[in-house]
Amino acid sequence: MEDTEPEKGYTWETEYEKTWEALKEDDDGSLQASVDEIIQRAKRKRLEERKGNVRLGMMRHFFLVVDMSNAMMDQDLKPTRFICSLKLLEHFVEEFFDQNPISQLGIIVSRNKRAEKVTELGGNPKRHVQALETLNDKTCQGEPSLQNALELALQTLRHMPGHASREVLVVLGSLTTCDPGDIAVTAKTLKEQNIRCSIVGLSAEVRVCKKLTQVTHGKYDIILDEHHFKDLLCQHVVPPPSAANMESSLIRMGFPHHKLNAASDQEEKSSMCMCHLDSKNSEGFSTSGYFCPQCKSKYCELPVECKACGLTLVSAPHLARSYHHLFPLPVFKEISPQVLHQMPLNQHCFACQVLFTETIVYLCEKCECLFCSDCDMFIHDTLHSCPGCASSRSTQQSAPSVDMIT
Repeated sequence: MEDTEPEKGYTWETEYEKTWEALKEDDDGSLQASVDEIIQRAKRKRLEERKGNVRLGMMRHFFLVVDMSNAMMDQDLKPTRFICSLKLLEHFVEEFFDQNPISQLGIIVSRNKRAEKVTELGGNPKRHVQALETLNDKTCQGEPSLQNALELALQTLRHMPGHASREVLVVLGSLTTCDPGDIAVTAKTLKEQNIRCSIVGLSAEVRVCKKLTQVTHGKYDIILDEHHFKDLLCQHVVPPPSAANMESSLIRMGFPHHKLNAASDQEEKSSMCMCHLDSKNSEGFSTSGYFCPQCKSKYCELPVECKACGLTLVSAPHLARSYHHLFPLPVFKEISPQVLHQMPLNQHCFACQVLFTETIVYLCEKCECLFCSDCDMFIHDTLHSCPGCASSRSTQQSAPSVDMIT
């Protein structure tokens, strides 16, 4: 029998919903427990949407486009859209490189119908965060040009290797865009170059933006508030599925060790690193650093692409943090209070050893260890490995079987 349920229309066309009834006071009259539960549900829904064994673009070349038009001075986000966006983007850049350490990011701004590249593609998060901080001193003017910003990003991304993921994320506050030509042609070119364009809108849905993201297989979302804005940005931290026609090739990488500068008289001598050659201060002078195993060029931090020989320099932890995206940790199973009361020996969280006082706890079906909601989110968002599975003590812990719980 076919499902004849009518399709839902706009929110204002549906019946009045009392959404506040989902909030319930606890014994002390506080709503914090209900609010925390709603937040946890939303986060778990995001975890359940992740799929394993999917080919991902692990080496990402990512351009961040920031709207600097007059629309960004509106105060629906405090203190203004622009300042709030910069604050959240600084956090996004740090999370991006924490989860994608072998990727590169660049920043472009658009105002007065023009586009300007603030930072080139690079793997140094400090440089990008400092560039975002300097934008606080600049004024938002005129209208943005979405086409000019995309064309500027296209000039760099089209020359990136075929095995790398090419992406553009636009933070757009304006409802208009002033373009010199047909943006549909630009969208077609982006699709041909396998460049995925996504947009986070701060005002309302715009058809040209929706069409652009559909053509390039990106995402188009409109924020509800500051917290939703942060969640939408975090969605772009995880590498997207790679295009079907993306190339596969072996990549040469170097794993340099941190060591002192060579000196013939056993004295430590300072030298300039390659990543600070254009610096006007003495920040790049040091007595130690990472030396490229191929050309012996010195760098003060990793990961980086050697400016002399082009070799990608990384460390083993960088590859490990990228690897977990391919095989994400399975979502833990929810355990109801009725089942929890049948487990007298497992009333504490295995990770933090806190006594369970929550309505729902979570079970790793592999090692059969129980975790509280906070540890569950920390394990999946930050740790990416189950402490119970990784600990030899989990085999000594008396835990109920999965068959009894189900």
